[in-house]
Amino acid sequence: MSQVVLLNATYEPLGGVTFRHAIGMLVRGVAIVEEQDGVLTFGPFPRPRVIRLVRFVATTWLYKPAGFSKPGVLARDRRTCAFCGGYATTVDHLRPKSQGGANSWLNCVAACKACNGRKANRTPHGAGMKRLHCTPYVPRVIDLINAA
Repeated sequence: MSQVVLLNATYEPLGGVTFRHAIGMLVRGVAIVEEQDGVLTFGPFPRPRVIRLVRFVATTWLYKPAGFSKPGVLARDRRTCAFCGGYATTVDHLRPKSQGGANSWLNCVAACKACNGRKANRTPHGAGMKRLHCTPYVPRVIDLINAA
C-alpha cells in the first residue's frame, strides 16, 4: 500500500501514513493536501502525496533516545559497513556477546557479511581492524525517521 508523507502544522516531517489513513484525515478535516499525485482524485479530494496537519501536534517524543533494534542500527549507520565502508547487511557487536558485550547502540555497528565474518568472535582490535568508519552513538527517534 502506498505511503503518504505526513507533516506537522509547522511543516516538520512526522513520518508516513497509509493512503487510507490520509483520506480519513482529509475527510475529518484534520489535514490538508500539500502536494498531490498528478491530476488523480479520490472523490472530492486530490490524491495526496504529502499532507499537513491543520493543528500543531507536540512531538517531544521524536527527540527522545530511540529504543535499540538491529534495523535501527542499520538505519543509523545508513547501511554503511563500519569496518570497510561498503554496503552493510548485518549488525556486528564491537565487544562480542561471548565476552560480555551487550545489545546496545554503543556496542553495535552495521557491517557487511565479509567484515562480520572476518572479525568473527573478536574485538575489532583483536581482528586487526584498526579504525571504524563511523562512531556508534545513541540516536533520537527523529534521526531514525530521517535516515529511512
